[in-house]
Amino acid sequence: MTQRLAVFFPGQGSQSVGMLDALAQSYPIVRATFEEASDAIGRDLWRLASQGPKEDLDLTENTQPVMLAADIAVWRVWQQAGGPMAELMAGHSLGEYAALVAAGALGFADGVRLANQRARLMQAAVPEGSGAMAAILGLAEDQVIALCAEQAQGAVLAAVNFNAPGQIVIAGEAAAVARAIEAAKGAGTKRSVLLPVSVPSHCALMRPAAEGLAEYLANIPLTLPSVPVIHNVNVAPPPDIETLRRLLVEQLYSPVRWVETVQVIAAQGIAVALECGPGKVLTGLNKRIVADLKTLPVFDPVSLETALEATSHACG
Repeated sequence: MTQRLAVFFPGQGSQSVGMLDALAQSYPIVRATFEEASDAIGRDLWRLASQGPKEDLDLTENTQPVMLAADIAVWRVWQQAGGPMAELMAGHSLGEYAALVAAGALGFADGVRLANQRARLMQAAVPEGSGAMAAILGLAEDQVIALCAEQAQGAVLAAVNFNAPGQIVIAGEAAAVARAIEAAKGAGTKRSVLLPVSVPSHCALMRPAAEGLAEYLANIPLTLPSVPVIHNVNVAPPPDIETLRRLLVEQLYSPVRWVETVQVIAAQGIAVALECGPGKVLTGLNKRIVADLKTLPVFDPVSLETALEATSHACG
């Protein structure tokens, strides 16, 4: 029986120096994609991706356009290699932009410019050091939500990334995040880790960035995706362009509902999925969310061949 395919695109946090070097050696379209992205914003993104330094690659304003270029480079390799088309797509945070490009809703150059502007607005929204994010491991969703409510004490603090059962990221004002980390230890968390990020994403502190993004986005041409894209905000595809624009704006200050996203896609009868982009972050998360959903990472020639072979049996 033919099985159906979904494609997931990773976001910020999956980057590493040299991440697509091996794939680029075998597939020139990787470099060509990065050149196209670099031309769109006037920065050498391939040099950042392949040479770093890590400190520069990890800056939000660099990471976001680089990751969009990386995700789409892998997707283009997949298409060039004859991989089957997806029936559903989704992306984690910034990865949602890659899903929209891959699904034909957003032009690639426009997407890179949009990611670049999004990153700059996010960085400018909160003074450096005043916001923070932390991963809370081993607590249930309701525990983390309650913990944030208790420790906010009038400040911004919220659960923002529901990544997998027992793996939830919180964000907000730095002092409130520090209080939550300490309180989580007393609540029985396996580990609470401050994340090395300069921007507290997906919380109310990003509302000023969202306002700026809405203005910029108004001038970016969008169409409805040719393949349904499940959005982070509402765990559903957009019914119209107005909703699509609104979801991209709201995504900046709304939680990433990744657990529900993977569950919804699996409930559609999807048994095989790809992670198109650097690393295996989503592959690891998906295993913990829906054990029966086989997610195949694609980021180098070996993983590409493995995925092509698996999907030729599964999908065709």
